[in-house]
Amino acid sequence: MAKVTTIIDIGSNSMRMVVLQKSSRYAFSLINETKSRVKISEGCYENNGNLQEIPMQRAYESFKSFLNISNSLKSRKIICVATSALRDAPNAKVFLNRIKNDFGINIKVIDGEKEAYYGGVAALNLIDSNDFVTVDIGGGSTEFSFIHDGNITKSISLDLGTVRLKELYFNKNDVDGAKKYILDNLKKIFDLGIEIPQTVVGIGGSIRALTKMIMKKNEYPLDVLHGYKYKVEKEINLFKDIVNAKNEDELRDLNVKKDRLDTIKEGTFIFKTILEELNTTSVITSGAGVREGVYLADLLRNCNHKFPANFNVSVRSLLDRYGIDKKQSAYLGNNAAKIFDVLKPLHELDEKYKSLLIVASKLHSIGSTLNFYKSNDNAFDYILNGLSYDFLHSSRVVVAHTIKFSKKSLPTKNDIEKYEEFLPDIEVLRWMSFMISLNLAINLDYSRPNVNYDLIDNVLNLELPNNSFLITSNIEKLESPKELNIKIL
Repeated sequence: MAKVTTIIDIGSNSMRMVVLQKSSRYAFSLINETKSRVKISEGCYENNGNLQEIPMQRAYESFKSFLNISNSLKSRKIICVATSALRDAPNAKVFLNRIKNDFGINIKVIDGEKEAYYGGVAALNLIDSNDFVTVDIGGGSTEFSFIHDGNITKSISLDLGTVRLKELYFNKNDVDGAKKYILDNLKKIFDLGIEIPQTVVGIGGSIRALTKMIMKKNEYPLDVLHGYKYKVEKEINLFKDIVNAKNEDELRDLNVKKDRLDTIKEGTFIFKTILEELNTTSVITSGAGVREGVYLADLLRNCNHKFPANFNVSVRSLLDRYGIDKKQSAYLGNNAAKIFDVLKPLHELDEKYKSLLIVASKLHSIGSTLNFYKSNDNAFDYILNGLSYDFLHSSRVVVAHTIKFSKKSLPTKNDIEKYEEFLPDIEVLRWMSFMISLNLAINLDYSRPNVNYDLIDNVLNLELPNNSFLITSNIEKLESPKELNIKIL
């Protein structure tokens, strides 16, 4: 695969592009994301599905601009897919041939099942969950991909889209007709005869817009959309308020953004009906969708479109991009695991904290790369946003705080007040702070010493291979949890 790859997705409502850069075999990072609401399907559902000239011209001009961006970023590979509007349109070849003749790009029109599958690939690899159903609401269709035990078991597409319902029903004030149309289509889901998970991973512009409104309503302290999770029961009243809004002013009062005023009611109506019919209890919002799925299917084509076990793309990408020494990073990760294990009789923490301690230890030096002074604070601020994929919000906050308090003093309740809703008990964080501080102190001279650890009662015995005043003096200064004493042999 080319080092820099461009993925363009032409949807019924929006045309979107991501430009992704590889940093190692499976790791990558986003270097550009551009959206243009060209509404290529506008007017087509009232004209036997045929694309109209003005929307096609908007899409053509945006496509040209996308290619300018891609070329400027030295992208060596361009993959372009089109979904509902072009696969449904009898005159789709008019647009496809124009793009091919003028730009030399072949647009691949994918069927609904493939579109749903790509959304599933993105969520499977980039969301921290093993059992869920993706729901991707677009302008012309809605896709579902069912994931059980970390595998995609079924993908299906239904002709439920915001633009489609707007032109066929909402413009005629036929809400009852729209509801019946949705329910009739959803019968195809139940006819599959498969178990439907109670968690939905939401994909698409309408669902992301709803999530931003929920975050604002709840005064959510993190400005991170991907991985945001909420309970349907708690937020359903907002959905009802949007559907029942009488005009754009009422929608604005609910914090609907200007560019979503035209389709948010339809999108919310579709999503609300799906959640109710599928008995969904919780929703996780995904910032990744078809575009990332197309990229991952290409990147991971030799391993069943799944990352290798225990691989985290965000961690690997950050290690690659910030020039962190691989040997030092690997040592700190391995040593973190040893420290966690030997102290488990005292801290009694869940194994998930072992994984987070390893991640924090590996990524600690990012702060020094950004700016040596205040390195822990730099790393804290960056990690809150930099762990882009495959991390729950609570996990990234724990990692950030573990790094921030990797120093001589342990955190207090006042230190964690702002993000308290994401964090475990203060004693858990104090243990995490101590363990990463000890890990870093042991390797303060970058010598990667092979240390023997032995816990006897409440005393941790450390057998260091070589005498080092720098290391021993720093270990002796560490503030340890009250249950623990340290003895250096």
